[in-house]
Amino acid sequence: MKKTIKSLLIITSLAITIPAISETPPTANPVASLGGCLVDSLDGKERKQLAKWIFFAIAAHPEIKQFSKVTEKDVEDTDKSVGALITRLLTVDCADKFKAAQKVDRTALPKAFRLVGEVAMKELMQDKSVTSSITGYARYIDKDKINALMKGK
Repeated sequence: MKKTIKSLLIITSLAITIPAISETPPTANPVASLGGCLVDSLDGKERKQLAKWIFFAIAAHPEIKQFSKVTEKDVEDTDKSVGALITRLLTVDCADKFKAAQKVDRTALPKAFRLVGEVAMKELMQDKSVTSSITGYARYIDKDKINALMKGK
């Protein structure tokens, strides 16, 4: 039974975590190359900055806003810093890859930025307190019912 519960928790953790991101996607694909460049050009502080930006965006949702203390100034300051970061990534760090990707796919930028979003989420999910919080529900699941289903009962 302990193995089953442990397996369930591992599966749940894997299901809610962002998949591992390859730091260097295949260079044959210009969009993947751009995504890889964007991700590789971020340092730890910038990844945290993006994680904060994502959090602020989620906290703006009407059903969640009441639980957040994010101010308009916080949002404005973060938007400015992320705007400057994205400008640098596209015009300095990854300019050639950006041009090449745009030539083959007009939707290259949003596709490449999915990787950046994944990095921001991964940054959040790597924190032990976040992992603990997101798996806290496991204390309240009916393990007997789940085990019975897994055993075909």
